[in-house]
Amino acid sequence: MLHSQKEERGRRFTLALRAGIPVLILTFLVFFSTIDKEAAIKISTKDGILLTAITFIAIYFIYFLMNLSVQETLIDQTTQTFNKKAFIKNLEHYHPDSLACLSVENLPSLNENYSSDQVDTLLYSISRGLNLLFKQNGIKNVLIGRNRGSEFLIAVNENYQQIQTILETMIRQNSRINDIEIEYRFAIITNTHHHYDKAIVQLRDIIAGQSIKDDKDENPSTPRDAKELSDSERDVIASLKEKKLSLSFRALLNVHNDTINTYEIAVRLKSNTSVDILPRIFLPIINRLGLGREYDFILIQHIIDLLPFVDDRISFTFNLSPFSLRDRTFQEQLFAYLESSNIDTSRLIIQLYERKTHHDLSGYLKTLKIYRAKGLRICIDNFGSSNASLEYMKHFKFDMVQFDRDYSTNLEDETTYAMLHSLVKMLGDLHVKTVAKWVDNAAQKKRLKKLGIDYIQGYGVHKPLTEEELIAIYHPSSLQNITI
Repeated sequence: MLHSQKEERGRRFTLALRAGIPVLILTFLVFFSTIDKEAAIKISTKDGILLTAITFIAIYFIYFLMNLSVQETLIDQTTQTFNKKAFIKNLEHYHPDSLACLSVENLPSLNENYSSDQVDTLLYSISRGLNLLFKQNGIKNVLIGRNRGSEFLIAVNENYQQIQTILETMIRQNSRINDIEIEYRFAIITNTHHHYDKAIVQLRDIIAGQSIKDDKDENPSTPRDAKELSDSERDVIASLKEKKLSLSFRALLNVHNDTINTYEIAVRLKSNTSVDILPRIFLPIINRLGLGREYDFILIQHIIDLLPFVDDRISFTFNLSPFSLRDRTFQEQLFAYLESSNIDTSRLIIQLYERKTHHDLSGYLKTLKIYRAKGLRICIDNFGSSNASLEYMKHFKFDMVQFDRDYSTNLEDETTYAMLHSLVKMLGDLHVKTVAKWVDNAAQKKRLKKLGIDYIQGYGVHKPLTEEELIAIYHPSSLQNITI
């Protein structure tokens, strides 16, 4: 038993003793009132045993009730909403038309910078605000629960448009509470078909997928049908099993000589039943099912097999999960495949994108050095979007950095321009290649070239190519002999 458990058991027993005192006093009063007051009070052995038994039973019963009340509580103590167990139990009777999840995305950061009391008050304020908004919109029987630390679950028998409007209002009105700025995301599922545990997981998948930047045209808050999500899971598993990847290639233009010698790879999964599956859909599912390493190996294997079909001056940059990179089995598989393929490994550029510095930084950098020793190049994606990228740069010399899109799209802002100028100069002094993405017009190209950026990418450079189009450019004779 943990020391904390022993302490809690002792605390509850002490409370039971204190609660039992009135019971004991009442017992003695009843006992005293039933005896002859004129006669001398005599307590026999039998009476003593009876009183002791009553005392023990009273205190034990109070202790039992206290334990039971703690174990079977319906509410989350911080937010005063239903806890997850009680929330799901209520769903089985409520049968809601829609489920929603509102997530406080920056809760880890808030926990690091504010006291626990301030964060608890904040979460309680959010739950009260949610309840009030639904009441103001005429929805009284809304179920609100807490799933994990940052996630509020909501169940209602209303159409999703109304729920979406309420949640958008909630986010707009409560972006700052008690002078604390809050970042939210939300997702809505309709037609849950009573598979509530699975529906809650799917809500989390949708929210996790919203942070993956891919298709900027699709509305991330669009409600999803639970059956559709289940179908997506099956599609993802089937596509992965059949290694059905759909790659697109985004050209990186070398501004010093106006040539293209590198392509960034974006990945979708080919579906047997629908259109290609976007990363924001398949990556959360793959990660939740523990298939991340399998997916990463299929991807890099595909890229290695593609290299002979393009000029040997062409390199590819692509994202691999840090969890895969640190995995020994993944390393052994990859290095064995590289040896059997007999390719120039410097044509492979692994992108890293981490918002927080790894807790074992020295160990992680040793891992990167293992890949560097095999000839692969290492790139940081979305450089400048967090302190983590600068921290990595202090301890490891990367081959390439790709700046966060905000730098390219806000060049007219003096502060942004000055910061980018400083970063480009620093990286140039370190002999690190720089890439600016989301370049869509000539004005951007001119300013970035003046800054000394090495590569630019975007629709202002070239539209993305399919795998078939890429091979047609560099190795047209092989198209009839290769299956894409």
